[in-house]
Amino acid sequence: MKVLLTAVDSKFIHSNLAVRYLKNFTKDLDYEGKIKEFTINDREGRILEEIIKEKPDVVAFSTYIWNVELISRIANLIKRVDSNIEILYGGPEVSFDSRSFLQNNVGEYVIEGEGEKTYRDFILYKLGKMKLEEVRGLHYKANEIVHSNEKRPLMSMEEIVFPYEEGEDLSNKIVYYEASRGCPFNCKYCLSSTSHGVRFLDIDRVLKDLMYFINKKVRLVKFVDRTFNCNSKFAMAIWDFLINQDTNTQFHFEISADILKPQEIELLANAPKGRFRFEVGVQTTNDEVLRNINRFVNFSDIKEKVLEIDALRNIDQHLDLIAGLPGEDYESFENSFNDMYEIRPEEIQLGFLKLLKGSSMREDADKYGMEYSPYPPYEILKTDKISYEELLKLKKVEEMVDKYYNSQKFKLIIKYFEEKFDKPFDFYYSLGMFFEEQGYFNKNIGNVEYYKVFLDFNELALKESNKYLKEIVRFNYLTYYKKRGLPDFLRSEMDREEEKSIKEKLREEYSFKEHHLEKFSMNIELYMSKDELVEETTYYLFNNNNEYIKLDNI
Repeated sequence: MKVLLTAVDSKFIHSNLAVRYLKNFTKDLDYEGKIKEFTINDREGRILEEIIKEKPDVVAFSTYIWNVELISRIANLIKRVDSNIEILYGGPEVSFDSRSFLQNNVGEYVIEGEGEKTYRDFILYKLGKMKLEEVRGLHYKANEIVHSNEKRPLMSMEEIVFPYEEGEDLSNKIVYYEASRGCPFNCKYCLSSTSHGVRFLDIDRVLKDLMYFINKKVRLVKFVDRTFNCNSKFAMAIWDFLINQDTNTQFHFEISADILKPQEIELLANAPKGRFRFEVGVQTTNDEVLRNINRFVNFSDIKEKVLEIDALRNIDQHLDLIAGLPGEDYESFENSFNDMYEIRPEEIQLGFLKLLKGSSMREDADKYGMEYSPYPPYEILKTDKISYEELLKLKKVEEMVDKYYNSQKFKLIIKYFEEKFDKPFDFYYSLGMFFEEQGYFNKNIGNVEYYKVFLDFNELALKESNKYLKEIVRFNYLTYYKKRGLPDFLRSEMDREEEKSIKEKLREEYSFKEHHLEKFSMNIELYMSKDELVEETTYYLFNNNNEYIKLDNI
């Protein structure tokens, strides 16, 4: 018997944890379990072809909000090609309306909740060693009637197997790992609020697992633990271990900043720069709205700890906001954005509330006048406090923040514009509206054009001169992108004779195969250090490592 454990990831760089758990939890059984991974950008025809080519007896799909509609279509196509192939679904998107999902989709089985033990029993059933009705946690369809077996209790963490294989190629992948399951908090928008308590793997087991990633030189390991630092002793043991390793692997943790303890911050101060990355769910800086979603914390407490981490200068922080939360209007979200922007994290994620199946947020939808899409990902459309049109405005802001702020490649240019607006939100909103007016949201534009947008925005929307901005944009561009073949709008006024003369003076000291010479009509360093715009001829060398050298006495 052959089961094709099938994942449809949101991006190529992602790896699916669930199918690996299932395969390794059953590797001692007498069947063939094979993992097949695709992405939501793959053509339906290609996915179907690859699945049929494997000649499976059962196709097991890992379903989430981002892939369930595609999976439903693929399952339908599979049945049309070969009705003998059975379909098994599992994952969070089918765990809260399993009966309804199975009734309304092709296929024979749905696993509800944690999948490892249910999947193992399912395989035993297929091998003739168990009865179908004995497989706890399974829903199945017989003669178009859906039957539901007894629910399965949560498994012991000691039973969880390591999901990765020794010979597996994990290069260029984001590798996911969990050291615990569950969450101590009950945020209404989160599926973790539907189960209580947190279960932890044995710490020695975790450290052994992490050495696997380090030895394989994995680029990024992302812990999927909902609140990694909810157990201080456990978190500190892992951080201490990773701090003392000789590795370039980066580790990403989702933490609750407000519960960080002084001894944890003291330990984190020892981490090599870039070793850790923290994701902090701020969601809103409005304390009343935080209460509405069962987050009993004040933004001031979160901010205090985030700033303490920032002061260490060795950990990147990714801060999240959610638009459309109950009780938050447009003005409140603006304030939340400006409050969070003041912290200057490395990344700001603006998300939009999703009323997930099984979350208690759905139960409050009428109370707060919430209208949301009935289709995955169930995103908010409007509430009694914020309109659909206002949410559309925030989407424009989100795109500008993601492209320009989060890329970290436009810092000098952003600095120039921030000084022209009263609040950071106003800048990103104005830039987003300019993008809309120019039609940029409806076409693909290249890296060079993303820089030119600022010159057009300054000239057409703000009605200001590009005298200094052009120099700032050019300098910013040269610190990140290729130095030769600059587009016309970024070229300096240095003529060939002047360039040749300067290079002759410097040829013994610098190789011009590795360095690029540029002339500027303003003092860039003075602007960077003191915000002063001073007209002055200056020269810089830019190398292939995105470093620059100011040339004096030229």
